[in-house]
Amino acid sequence: MPGLIERLSEDAIALLIQLIQTPSFSREEDKTADLIFAFLTAHGAHPRRVQHNIWAVSKEFAPHKPTILLNSHHDTVKPGASWTAEPFGAVLEGDKLIGLGSNDAGASAVSLLATFLYFQEKKTDFNLICAITAEEEVSGANGIRLILPKLGNIDLGIVGEPTQMDLAIAEKGLVVLDCVTHGRTGHAARNEGENALYKALDDMLWLRSYRFPNESDLLGPVKMTVTQVQAGTQHNVVPDICRFVVDVRTNELYSNEEVVRIVREHVQADVTPRSVHLNSSRIDPAHPLVVRGANLGRKLFGSATLSDQAVMPFATVKVGPGDSARSHTPNEYIYLSEVKAGIKGYIELLEGFRF
Repeated sequence: MPGLIERLSEDAIALLIQLIQTPSFSREEDKTADLIFAFLTAHGAHPRRVQHNIWAVSKEFAPHKPTILLNSHHDTVKPGASWTAEPFGAVLEGDKLIGLGSNDAGASAVSLLATFLYFQEKKTDFNLICAITAEEEVSGANGIRLILPKLGNIDLGIVGEPTQMDLAIAEKGLVVLDCVTHGRTGHAARNEGENALYKALDDMLWLRSYRFPNESDLLGPVKMTVTQVQAGTQHNVVPDICRFVVDVRTNELYSNEEVVRIVREHVQADVTPRSVHLNSSRIDPAHPLVVRGANLGRKLFGSATLSDQAVMPFATVKVGPGDSARSHTPNEYIYLSEVKAGIKGYIELLEGFRF
């Protein structure tokens, strides 16, 4: 039905322009949630809302059928000082739409909404739930994690993020470690005290050089990076405390808990993870949707960037219009042709799909 797809594409682009024009920083997404709720209602769906999360269930929902979740987010980061375009201007230059959240992940969100509306009254071998959620950029507790228990059993998740419509079948996880080494103060001019900074340096050298034995063919090795250091109060006092932060990007061969345990076994510092729930994910390359995507010419790859896939306890793929390299950059943009191709691409993946 080319006419239906074209109409839905036009409506999706109009919604995307509205979303760009409406600030939706993480934890401040109430107004864009209003827009998404109204969009679904105007198109005959029956959306539900908890805080700033909006979702709708296909009208042909049947408990005996497997369920596919279509998910993307409508929160954005804050624009940096180097923007020269108006972040909320939704400036259109030919095919190019410039604005904050256009690429990450507004294009995916509106494309998934259009896809859901295309299928909502069709008879399919699966149920569809479309959820456009909040707080993804901050991995917040009041985003997708808040509503997952309300959605029932999910068999497959399609997570909308900019991948140029290729399929990310694995994604690195994240664990942030707050580390503290302890020493004893003393005068820097004499051989006194116990330098907590030197202890931290020893730990940092280990963190820099250690390689976890298990490396992923899709995601590569676990990557540990010291990103912040704080020690000392004045130049002539040996520091008795050094605090440092480690950003750890995990592969699917280790849980975050395992990584924390291994680090603790090798360093002197006290190690406290900020959370351990953002684990790496991977779907079986033989999964029917992955096979279907590959047969349609989509590339399969492992993604270094984190998404709400990390908190989904079921099989997921990450796929969407746009390019991850544009995310969180000045003058972020999407091409309207990418949105249209994204809608057609999602429909192509799901039309006639069977588990």
